[in-house]
Amino acid sequence: MAEAERIIGTPDTPEAAGAEPEQSSGPDGPEGQESTGARPRGKRRIAVLFAVAAFAYLLDLVSKMIVVAKLEHHEPIEIIGDWLKFEAIRNAGAAFGFGEAFTVIFTVIATAVIVVIARLARKLYSLPWAIALGLLLGGALGNLTDRIFRSPGVFEGAVVDFIAPKHFAVFNLADSAIVCGGILIVLLSFKGLDPDGTVHKD
Repeated sequence: MAEAERIIGTPDTPEAAGAEPEQSSGPDGPEGQESTGARPRGKRRIAVLFAVAAFAYLLDLVSKMIVVAKLEHHEPIEIIGDWLKFEAIRNAGAAFGFGEAFTVIFTVIATAVIVVIARLARKLYSLPWAIALGLLLGGALGNLTDRIFRSPGVFEGAVVDFIAPKHFAVFNLADSAIVCGGILIVLLSFKGLDPDGTVHKD
């Protein structure tokens, strides 16, 4: 038996020689696995972005519909005494009532913000950035919907505001989403976290 094995020999393979098998660096190798793994992660971040945006947008839209139906042309509702009220107003300016003479300009800016976020989403691999951009996108869409569909006309519509803290401007949930998204972006920038998931130090 031993003599037969000596004559036939053993297969000339790396495994038989005790060597490690070579790993391919192509699409099916480790590098390919890493790249294909990155794509699903990027898609999940994009899904989070649009899920947050949809939630913020729908919450703003439903709240404005309720305010217009139940609160407009009625007395304000006190939530915390004089410190916080729900009071329906129409705002032709930017967030918190600034710049009422530039409604069309604010509409163009909101549209540009939406386009920029949509383009940036293709390179998005950071979950915190996905949440921040989702809040910005949902808020911008919420107020842009008012600009387009509410009176006095297309791209000149007045935004519905109703959250009225004492000694502060009246605002809505879209404004809140925009502010929260902006604050989160500032914090992420201070930490050096980029939208693509890389961290840099200045």
